[in-house]
Amino acid sequence: MTARNGAPLKDGEPRHTMPTILVIDDETAFADSIAEYLEAEGHDARVAHDLAAARKHLAEVTPDIVLLDLMLPDGSGLELFDHFENQTPRRIVIMTGHSGVKQLIGGLAGKSVSYMKKPIGPDQLAELLEGLPDADPGTDDDHEGEYGLLVGESTAMQDVYAKIRKVAPTDSTVFIHGESGTGKELVARMIHAESGREGRFIPVNCGGLNKDLISSQLFGHEKGSFTGADAAHAGFFEQAQDGTLFLDEITEMPIEMQTHLLRVLETGMVLRLGAQKEKPVNARLVAATNRPPQQAVKDGQLREDLYFRLSVFPVELPPLRLRRGDITLLANRFLDDLNDKHDTSRCFSPESLKHLEHHGWPGNVRELKHVVQRAWIMAEDDVVNVPESIDDSVAPAMDGIHAGRSIAEVEKELIMATLEQVDGNKTEAAAMLGVSLKTLYNRLKTYETEEDDAD
Repeated sequence: MTARNGAPLKDGEPRHTMPTILVIDDETAFADSIAEYLEAEGHDARVAHDLAAARKHLAEVTPDIVLLDLMLPDGSGLELFDHFENQTPRRIVIMTGHSGVKQLIGGLAGKSVSYMKKPIGPDQLAELLEGLPDADPGTDDDHEGEYGLLVGESTAMQDVYAKIRKVAPTDSTVFIHGESGTGKELVARMIHAESGREGRFIPVNCGGLNKDLISSQLFGHEKGSFTGADAAHAGFFEQAQDGTLFLDEITEMPIEMQTHLLRVLETGMVLRLGAQKEKPVNARLVAATNRPPQQAVKDGQLREDLYFRLSVFPVELPPLRLRRGDITLLANRFLDDLNDKHDTSRCFSPESLKHLEHHGWPGNVRELKHVVQRAWIMAEDDVVNVPESIDDSVAPAMDGIHAGRSIAEVEKELIMATLEQVDGNKTEAAAMLGVSLKTLYNRLKTYETEEDDAD
């Protein structure tokens, strides 16, 4: 566990699997006081005072909780919802001193995002932390066809479960390969959950690492080791001490940095930038890629020696098209989650399940989840209908494309028709259209500008 300054725990201090909390607020004293309180309670608290710093933190790690101010020096806090689509914190809390914002946030962000009005005291923070679900996924209450975070009873998934059970208790490096959307991070989290390791699970997207700071991000640095290094910083390996470091999209890591990674794996030692002496680390490494590993080696994106070191225990995740028997199980799981979250009791029509089973699912489980969410939003009663053509599941009535109409005109009509369909709820409209909330806002702002110019 690390504090705001990234310092590792001292020898003998207890290690907790407490949430990582990112505080994003431009009021320095306010944000720092919250972080100090959270650190005193044993949590890993990080602070960002603007969007740029927040994006840097989010590129490094997915926090469990984000405390977010809307009004930041370089833009609106809502712009970060683009990041939250791909790396989802378990809770996002909007902090604001402005009255009337609660209704606005409720309409934009849905029930998963809560609201907290400034000033915020210790009692409110304690209540927030007490309400957070247990950080470690368990398997005691698994439903039929489920293994912790994973869902599927097909032979292919049973093989994956068996591999997780075998490798989890060991210290072996694991290399997960699977197409985008197959659930590689969920497998990594289950390996950590079943390992019994007391440290944290640290997920890192190698494609999001800063090329100029990647060595510091991975291995840490000492104070004064480079311009801007005002304090010592523990890298991801140290942050995952006694836990699991998950390096997603490992083939996106610069080839020259892969040599240093290999040395850490072989020696169990890291050398911080500016340090004279290596220090031991006990972090279990799980890596993943959506590219065929051997092809990545041929293309010069993955060192061959690192590939062999990572492949001590490979886990191949099957695409959804090869686990047809799991489609209905997954769809019902996603629908149950939506019903629980929004206090509804909707179910699929028999025809809908047939349509789901016949689709090719190029986007795998992630695509299925989005299709189910879209169909749930569109449902007018307790029956959820999925169209026969999944790709046409958003089809508001409009003129369509024909000679003489520009793509921009068709796009605008689609957006406006979708907003009308969901009574103006921009979050639901963005989900249905398959775009980010930020993109939708940008389009609407463009339309407003065009109308003003026309006037």
